[in-house]
Amino acid sequence: MLALENSSSHPAYFILLGIPGLENSQFWIAFPLCAMYVVAIIGNTTVLHIIRIDHTLHEPMYLFLAMLAITDLVLSSSTQPKMLAILWFHAHETEYHACLIQMFFIHAFSSVESGVLMAMALDRYVAICFPLRHSSVLTPAVVGKLGAAVMMRALLLVSPFCIMVSRMPFCPNQIIPQSYCEHMAVLKLVCADTRVNRAYGLFGAFSVVGFDMIVISVSYVMILRTVLGLPSGQAQLKAFGTCASHICVILAFYIPALFTFLTHRFGHHVPRAVHIMFANLYLLVPPMLNPIIYGVRTKQIRNRVIQGCCWKDP
Repeated sequence: MLALENSSSHPAYFILLGIPGLENSQFWIAFPLCAMYVVAIIGNTTVLHIIRIDHTLHEPMYLFLAMLAITDLVLSSSTQPKMLAILWFHAHETEYHACLIQMFFIHAFSSVESGVLMAMALDRYVAICFPLRHSSVLTPAVVGKLGAAVMMRALLLVSPFCIMVSRMPFCPNQIIPQSYCEHMAVLKLVCADTRVNRAYGLFGAFSVVGFDMIVISVSYVMILRTVLGLPSGQAQLKAFGTCASHICVILAFYIPALFTFLTHRFGHHVPRAVHIMFANLYLLVPPMLNPIIYGVRTKQIRNRVIQGCCWKDP
């Protein structure tokens, strides 16, 4: 009876190993990870500040960019402080509820990031295919509703599997062989049939990514048709240039995300250290690169950064 009672209760804490297989190098690996995290914090905070103070940037593209920056700040900050504490100070223990909260934030805001990228594709579609109607179609109210819908979708899809995991019995093994609490990693510690949880996790992931990728793909097919129909090559290059930043951000997010997702479920022959390093970078590289990509390629933000570095704001 006592054994049954213990098996049906959740553990007080889990143990996050960090990067198994690279224990001797973890201390030094933390330095580039910390540098990337600092760049992500400074870059996204700078983008948010510029959009906030410059009223000429209160347009749909920049409002979506502000949403992306907030999402990146939350996504990177939900994992990196604890990861650095593990790698530098061997703070491997994480409290049970803190683990579930981290799991919720990782999956919810990954879904939000995907949704924001989809909304940005819609913005580019309307701006290029219907330029005269852009301001009347994508009003600030519509932008706000799109952002709220993306957030609500994440809450509705992610909350159920977090609640299901919290109600399941856990085995005595409390070790998670990676740097943060992720759904599949936590599910492997459950002493019960997890097929429903796994199926729902796959459904949630594929429904979010599948829907968003379809919308993004259709948007860019329509954009391509419109751009190729422009009379001059210079106009075509200018139109493609407005989409280049967004395409780079999409690739930076989806490629490591899909690699991490697929190797976690099907890549049994991928070395664990490689998988965990990609999983860590997946939550860090996009938040670091996004403000750099938009800062370099977006004239208004680039000029504002240069002006802010050289002169005081008026």
